[in-house]
Amino acid sequence: MASLSFIIGIIGNIISILVFASPIKTFWWVVKKKSTENYKGVPYITTFLSTSLWTFYGIMNPDGLLVVTVNGAGAIFQLVYVILFLVYAPKDKKVKTAKLVAILDVGFLGAAIAVTLLAFHGIMRLTFVGIICAGLTIGMYASPLSVMRTVIKTKSVEYMPFLLSFFLFLNAGVWSAYALLVKDIYIGVPKAIGFILGSAQLILYLMYNNKKSAEAIEEEEEEGGGGGSAHLVKGGIEMHSVEDNLNNRSLNKWKSLPKPNFSRQHSMQKIIKTLSLTPYELQSSWPLHKSDTEEGNLDLP
Repeated sequence: MASLSFIIGIIGNIISILVFASPIKTFWWVVKKKSTENYKGVPYITTFLSTSLWTFYGIMNPDGLLVVTVNGAGAIFQLVYVILFLVYAPKDKKVKTAKLVAILDVGFLGAAIAVTLLAFHGIMRLTFVGIICAGLTIGMYASPLSVMRTVIKTKSVEYMPFLLSFFLFLNAGVWSAYALLVKDIYIGVPKAIGFILGSAQLILYLMYNNKKSAEAIEEEEEEGGGGGSAHLVKGGIEMHSVEDNLNNRSLNKWKSLPKPNFSRQHSMQKIIKTLSLTPYELQSSWPLHKSDTEEGNLDLP
């Protein structure tokens, strides 16, 4: 049983360290951009507090070697994250984060260690620290409840990464088995709750994995509507182009018709002008030849 618990504890160490190392990519971008942008420092501050207290618990526990190794490594990871956050956070966020670090990671942690060493003795020290650690761990495992509520509301898992949920579920399951083998209630209770919540997250992921959120559906509908309008506009442009081509062909056809003879056109204009004349205008426009006037053949009105 001792060897089995040690093997499971080693597996738990490996999985937990992978979880602790998961924000490395995030902070790589923070260092590269020299800004924390919209990231929050609260998770790293609270995790540093939790891992530090669990390290202290493992030091006081005669069988707590694997607890010390995993939580000691986790505390180092979180300390680095907190320092990087304080370096690259904006001024207003930096002040708030520094205050929170002073309250939780310095004040509360220091007070818990001092009270444990000064106010309790023997097994009560382990009990006092174990209760504090279990309470903090339950609170950390309960924090994804808001994400689960968002998944149910939006019917989408885009706000709940699968790998993180899976590793948290696996981590809680392995440490629950370890706590059961070593009969440690302070590790077992919070890890069992974490295992149940992790299972619920995976069930939600299976339920809503292939479903799109309402916002995504609305965006697709808007894009579809825009595409329809674009087709209509394009169709209208094509219709106008066809009409323009027909008009141009008609105009070219008209231009290609044979032009009327100048003499015919002049004669026609003369006839129209003659028909529009008054009797007096007509009289003045007649050609008066010498023979006509001499013979008296001109019939005047």
